[in-house]
Amino acid sequence: MQRSSPTRLVTLTDGHAGNLRQARALAAALKLPSSDMVLAARAPWRWFAPRRLAGSERAFGDAFSQLLADPVLTRTLVIGCGRQSALATRLLRERGAHAVQILDPRIRTMHWDAVIAPRHDRLRGDNVIVLDGSLNPVQDTWLGASRAAFAAFGQLPSPRTAVLIGGPTSNFSLSPRQLDRWVRDLRALIEREGGSVLATTSRRTPPAMVARVKKRLHGLPGVVWTGSVDGRNPYAALLGWADRIVCTADSVNMVSEASATRAPVFVAGERRLRGRPRRFVDALLRAGRVRPLDATLAPFDAPPLRETQRVAAELRQRFGIDG
Repeated sequence: MQRSSPTRLVTLTDGHAGNLRQARALAAALKLPSSDMVLAARAPWRWFAPRRLAGSERAFGDAFSQLLADPVLTRTLVIGCGRQSALATRLLRERGAHAVQILDPRIRTMHWDAVIAPRHDRLRGDNVIVLDGSLNPVQDTWLGASRAAFAAFGQLPSPRTAVLIGGPTSNFSLSPRQLDRWVRDLRALIEREGGSVLATTSRRTPPAMVARVKKRLHGLPGVVWTGSVDGRNPYAALLGWADRIVCTADSVNMVSEASATRAPVFVAGERRLRGRPRRFVDALLRAGRVRPLDATLAPFDAPPLRETQRVAAELRQRFGIDG
């Protein structure tokens, strides 16, 4: 089957925010006409993905079946992120598409043209592109646009401290009392030295913790965003306007995006972190890109960690994509 250099791109994910964000960030960096497909795998195939079972072509419904039969598939680059999408990109490659899979598919990488894996996953191979952290859209133009979208934040007193709060995971233990102590100490610092706070919770933040954050930060100059009840999501603007960033250690994506700015990053709870995320945060600590949360938040040089453009450049070369 003769394949040509890709002229279009399709992302395939399970729709989870972290997976979709990485796939879209890479798609945008490759600068090809693109579209997104959200997959909902059927049983029994979803239980075994990305392993191939009889009838796997029927795992994702009619829209995916149509894509499999598309006559221009040999000029299509498909990008998947997550275990369910790994089956989809594998099947599409068998039909002639160029296939890139983000994150370790947990089977041999020979089923894809390229696999993009975080260094802390320890996956290596001839077709594996290793990156530090996760793919994300953060770059200077993106940060500039985020500042313009929330220009009023520029009137807040400096230093502006962005506070990014996640929640407990299988690799991160976090109690309401621990979070309360961090936020209480942060409030004391801001009251002592001046400045403002730009805080956000996440989908993973339990309601009791959200309530504590709102109570502890109430009355400080700035904004505390806990969901749509507080208006538009200002997350990108928080990164864009931050003079310094405090973030919990639970999310590789969140720490990666904070580290892609030019602001110093202070990580809360790194000692409570386990597994692969711990290896990632430890690497950033050794490199000096982040520091543990402390009582002073003293400034330090913070070169941005930006991997998406590097990965996109390597893929353009591999697939013969102009740009």
